[in-house]
Amino acid sequence: MGDASPSYKGHRHPVEVISRCVWLYHRFPLSFRGLEELMLERGVIVFYETVRRWCLKFGQAYANALRRREPGPGDKWHLDEVFS
Repeated sequence: MGDASPSYKGHRHPVEVISRCVWLYHRFPLSFRGLEELMLERGVIVFYETVRRWCLKFGQAYANALRRREPGPGDKWHLDEVFS
């Protein structure tokens, strides 16, 4: 299998909504149902099972992209290397 990112084609919600849900789930200690409620407060109707499927499908691609990015000047591990 290649390192190609999964396709967003055929999804009901825009890429921005999908990426925000996946990012929120992996970044903060939220449950799928908690994320469903959070998005509902913002006017986006998305079911928790849909968020779970998005996280399974797109979560690894987001993690790989984060690992590949260059460290920023404020990244903690970058500062630890400088001062050790």
